Amino acid sequence: MPYRKISRDLKLAAMRMHELGILSVAQIIDCLQISRRTFYRVLELWNTTGDVIRHTNGVRGRPRLLNFDDIDYLNRIIKHRPDWFLDELLSLLETNRFISAHFTTIHRELVRAGVSTKKLKKIAAERNENIRADYLRHIAQYPADSVEGRCSKSTRHSPARREHWRGKVASAGEAGESKKQ
Repeated sequence: MPYRKISRDLKLAAMRMHELGILSVAQIIDCLQISRRTFYRVLELWNTTGDVIRHTNGVRGRPRLLNFDDIDYLNRIIKHRPDWFLDELLSLLETNRFISAHFTTIHRELVRAGVSTKKLKKIAAERNENIRADYLRHIAQYPADSVEGRCSKSTRHSPARREHWRGKVASAGEAGESKKQ
């Protein structure tokens, strides 16, 4: 007999007919067109649980290693420090949450939580420890107050530059007025 779904009420009727002795097992199997194994499987379930179908709690498959609180913890870490790698997140989970997981598990759970890997890849690509160390070595030779005002915006909008541009605008405006007169 091919695989097909047998409804709950049909299974209940078979169990009641068997309990009341209305039909024999062979007649029930023939009438309902189910296999002997299916009948005895439903009978065993009926005797142990009192129902003819298995009730699941909605979760199928293997239970998750990381629960909601652990994933929330990872999300907060990523928002605070998006430049951390998966192995660093793994060590934080091990030390702070006492959870030993593989880094692919962490990646899979973060993807499931909606964390974009595009930002993380960009930050990780820009993170080069050698270049960082060279930059720090280079910038360390300057005093802190001289490095502070090196931004292009701050030099462009400094008071001295504004006066310089105001003078040119004023002289151009004055030149235009003198031509009109």
